[in-house]
Amino acid sequence: MCRPTIAALVIIPITVTLASSMAQAQNPTRSGALIDQQLREAVERKDVPGVVALVTDRKGVIYQGAFGVADVATGRPLTPDALFRIASMTKAITSTAAMQLVEQGRFGLDDPVEKYLPAFARLKAFETFDGATGAYRLRPATRIATVRHLMTHTSGLGYGFTNATVRDFKPRAGEEYPVGPLVFEPGEKWLYSTSTDWVGRLVEKVSGQSLEDYFRQHIFTPLGMADTFYFVPKDKEARLVTVNRRIADGSIVKESVQPPTSGFTPIGGGGLSSTAYDYLRFTRALLNGGELDGARILSAGTVALMGQNHIGAVGVPAQKTAIPERSDDFSFIADGRDKWGLGFLITADAVPGKRSAGSLSWGGINNTYYWLDPARGITGVIMMQFLPFADRKALALYDTFERGVYQLADATR
Repeated sequence: MCRPTIAALVIIPITVTLASSMAQAQNPTRSGALIDQQLREAVERKDVPGVVALVTDRKGVIYQGAFGVADVATGRPLTPDALFRIASMTKAITSTAAMQLVEQGRFGLDDPVEKYLPAFARLKAFETFDGATGAYRLRPATRIATVRHLMTHTSGLGYGFTNATVRDFKPRAGEEYPVGPLVFEPGEKWLYSTSTDWVGRLVEKVSGQSLEDYFRQHIFTPLGMADTFYFVPKDKEARLVTVNRRIADGSIVKESVQPPTSGFTPIGGGGLSSTAYDYLRFTRALLNGGELDGARILSAGTVALMGQNHIGAVGVPAQKTAIPERSDDFSFIADGRDKWGLGFLITADAVPGKRSAGSLSWGGINNTYYWLDPARGITGVIMMQFLPFADRKALALYDTFERGVYQLADATR
């Protein structure tokens, strides 16, 4: 894994045009202006209500822009320092925390999870499940779930929106399953799941700290991520982007109930709020082999390990949604060819004009996305804030943005 050195992040000046309810980056190159135009036009077409995007190469920022509104009900303009609920983009941070503890010898990737979390002892797996009646038969799992299984979504766990059995399962009276039941044996398949929630529990158990405190001390403060938290401070709540939803007629409306900013239990698989700038501080540190501006959060060897295939011959399948209002199909995955590292999707196939093979990426359920391209020394984030995940128009804008980024990178080499 190539680990290029990246210069200190330099913020390009931003101007805000209130009359058009848009915040626009000043991107002097022709390619940068084209990206501005493409993002602006997506907002004008109402494909998305708003978007913030930020990209850096080895030398610094090569693009940033903010367009549209932060609140579809009030028309509040979206600004580059807007706070987004980044949901499953939390997973990479949790995985990084876990690898810090692996570096310290506090646990190993192939340790049984039950060694630290007793709930994983004597796991049950589905032998049969009748979706029509809910009837099921369970059997003891024959394989032990390891830390590596959790970090690679090969544990046998799932999400309700990625698996119909998980969605429909209801335990019989008197039965409790703190973990699972599993829908397959650990290591057999890949299924996007709650696995990283348990990685978060493992971090808390072994470190003796809450996730909020651990992340703050060992990741956020060293990297200067002052705008990333589970519990958003009151004086920053005004910068939150509202969570929205695309409805049947294609329009986007504000969710009637917004996610809480406090009073919930943090989990490793989601829950953080952050800015594009802050999250890019994190991804740039990984792109730089675990170090940024003199602060090291992981060794270069550990970062390289995280970017390697950890699921062997198992492929990452393009997921079919089980809850369409929550997520569309995961059509951005090269079905069965992509791999998974320790916290990231690994791109198998280079596509002309886009990221290199071996690039790392993932996203959050409200259509926030990031990628790291070690071969080109590029990392980017694009943040929107509406359901369902993997919305076709959101993915189309992501594709357009990424292609524009590589045109810009080529033009400025």
